[in-house]
Amino acid sequence: QVQLVESGGGLVQAGGSLRLACAASGGTFSGYGMGWFRQAPGKEREFVAALNWSGGSALYADFVKGRFTFSRDNAKNTVYLQMNSLKPEDTAVYYCAKGRGPGTVVSGRGYDYWGQGTQVTVSS
Repeated sequence: QVQLVESGGGLVQAGGSLRLACAASGGTFSGYGMGWFRQAPGKEREFVAALNWSGGSALYADFVKGRFTFSRDNAKNTVYLQMNSLKPEDTAVYYCAKGRGPGTVVSGRGYDYWGQGTQVTVSS
């Protein structure tokens, strides 16, 4: 049973940065793609970014391109989401998820394990 635990969320002013981390335990991690999703109050969960098993291929939602960077350290079973130039509209609970396969996947159905989420709040 894979467990994913996010950390690094918090309150930051617009234009600031945060680095989210997601630590995996309890199963195989390195051979699978990973994803970040977010959900704002009153809105549906949306895709943020995906990274393949090696970290060599990433996909980003248009609204984070150029601002967020997804990376992974397979030796530490941890993925990271570096978020720069944050905007108030980035406020949401951010979730990491483990893919069902090694590639990058946009749909949430392509993920089988999810973390509990970490709150990111960006003030204007």
